[in-house]
Amino acid sequence: MHQERLLKEIRKRIGEKSLNDEISNILNISYDAAHRRTSSKAKFSFEEALELAKHYQISLNQFITTDHQIVVQKTSTVSNTEDLQTFFQNNLSIFESLPLSDGMTIYYSAKDIPFFYTLSDTLLSRFKVYVWMNLLNAKQVFIPFLEFSPPHFETNTKELKKKYEDQNVVELWNDMTVSSILQQISFYYDTGLLQKNEAQIILHELKELIQYIEQKTESNPKFQLYENELMHLSNDIFFHHPKQSLFALPTNMFGYILINDAKTCNETKNYFEHQIQNSKSMSASGNRDRKIFFNKMYAQIENLKLKL
Repeated sequence: MHQERLLKEIRKRIGEKSLNDEISNILNISYDAAHRRTSSKAKFSFEEALELAKHYQISLNQFITTDHQIVVQKTSTVSNTEDLQTFFQNNLSIFESLPLSDGMTIYYSAKDIPFFYTLSDTLLSRFKVYVWMNLLNAKQVFIPFLEFSPPHFETNTKELKKKYEDQNVVELWNDMTVSSILQQISFYYDTGLLQKNEAQIILHELKELIQYIEQKTESNPKFQLYENELMHLSNDIFFHHPKQSLFALPTNMFGYILINDAKTCNETKNYFEHQIQNSKSMSASGNRDRKIFFNKMYAQIENLKLKL
């Protein structure tokens, strides 16, 4: 029964292509051996079934009979700046494996400013990497920010940022979304690891980023921003598509559990929709409400500038 269901899922993905040719090429077996498997005269080995599921991005959750167990993936661990290259490449692979061009919507519960926005060649972006590395790596030696030089991965980050911004995106923010980076700037300034002129530039670039998001909220119909004052935001990312969804559940700043189980994804969609119902749309609000929302963030930035 499981073999028939696996073959059915593969047929959905290959369309008019020859099933036997596909199986033969992927498993590196003869056409006759593939035919014996597709005609159920022979069984796939466990390794063969896994290889096919991996190649066609088929969730193994549907072959588990209980509602209380699911199969998940975990992104690779990031513990130093060199690992970031793999992290960005993996994120690109996730985007490339999803049906982005037809009905995809990305939901982002923004406990912090979504990291996609800070993938650029700015002091703000470099500072975010500096903070992430100090927080993630227990052996990281705290060096002055001026001496920190992350590897060059601009090509991957530009592509990743573009793929995110090209989608239909729904983001949930609240008053705390901008607070974390302001607290980080304040902490590293107080410890002497961040100089005043560097902090001032980072705050200026942060204000420019918020201004960009405000402008996008007003003018980009593919972007929807909601203010959620009632629920705890968590940096969850949900890629929703009627045919194939993916839920990225953060384990740390650069670690995610990836879930493509249909039932779990449907529950996640319902949860995001429930949060949206209890949120205020900044895209649909009048200028007054939108200005109040963004001016609170600008005020936080200006207050920190005065304290430096």
